[in-house]
Amino acid sequence: MGEMNKTIPCILAISFLALSLCLSACQGKKGNSKPEAPSAPVAAPAPKAPVCNADSAYRFAAEQVAFGPRIPNSEAQRQCAQYLQAKLSSYGADVQIQRFQASRWDGMMLDGYNIIAAFNPTKTQRILLCAHWDSRPYADHDPDPQTHRLAIDGANDGASGTAVLLEIARVMHKSLPDIGVDIILFDLEDSGKPEWEATQYGDEYTWALGSQYWANNPHIPGYNALFGILLDMVGTQNPCFAMEATSMYYAPDIMSKVWNTAASLGYSHIFQNREGGAIIDDHLFINELRGIPTIDVIHYENGNLSGFFPHWHTRMDNMDNISAGTLKIVGDVVLAVVYGE
Repeated sequence: MGEMNKTIPCILAISFLALSLCLSACQGKKGNSKPEAPSAPVAAPAPKAPVCNADSAYRFAAEQVAFGPRIPNSEAQRQCAQYLQAKLSSYGADVQIQRFQASRWDGMMLDGYNIIAAFNPTKTQRILLCAHWDSRPYADHDPDPQTHRLAIDGANDGASGTAVLLEIARVMHKSLPDIGVDIILFDLEDSGKPEWEATQYGDEYTWALGSQYWANNPHIPGYNALFGILLDMVGTQNPCFAMEATSMYYAPDIMSKVWNTAASLGYSHIFQNREGGAIIDDHLFINELRGIPTIDVIHYENGNLSGFFPHWHTRMDNMDNISAGTLKIVGDVVLAVVYGE
């Protein structure tokens, strides 16, 4: 999704050919292909697990948004990175910031900060939880073309997934699971080529620059995990999470695990048994370059032109459209999966 200074291995190009039946030309983060319909999740007994606090998760989203748009090379980006590092450290995690630079779609160099927090760092069996924390520099889906070059708050597209993971970190600080957990907050996910630029081959590499860098340069040489869960756009009101096609291609067993857990908690109306479009997102590069089976929990609507929530990549992606209840539901499902291992 973004051309890096580091060469992308040949396996990526080969795998994209293998994915041609599943991934079609993408607009932003979304493809339009229709994979084979997934089988219905079978409800399983809900594992015993702690739960999230809705107000706490909502506050974490609001505190990120309060810095202003968290766009590359901005003071808001630097201040929010410090906030995220301090917050995760306060919950007992071993935290490091992976600083890097990446080339934007137009060649401009961007400073990035991947924030990595390890819980139970001595455990060899680990789960990867991740989200992106940056916000879109362009409101290129605003109805008014005059606003397309304005940055957005990214309350749902960015802050929501990070807020859920901060709340999960707070919960784990009180009661650690029996397995190692790594939380990675990726930067520079949402600086992909804007809509007004001509589309060319390779546009997928202009997205998810932080996960591309980390996948090529993991914080621990040879890092691996049993599986990964990516959270993106998980805070909107009236949420609907379909079974995203890239996730089903690489990690169908993990998708079933998460969706079955959601069903056991009574959330099958939200974690819906239906196919979603193929999304180019951080999970693609974790799967391709690190070989960690990783799924994307992401809002997807049938009948919506973009496939995403109504305020996607507009200035209306703000706290007015974030639901504390949705953040809690997503966090509870992820906690149930983690504590069920």
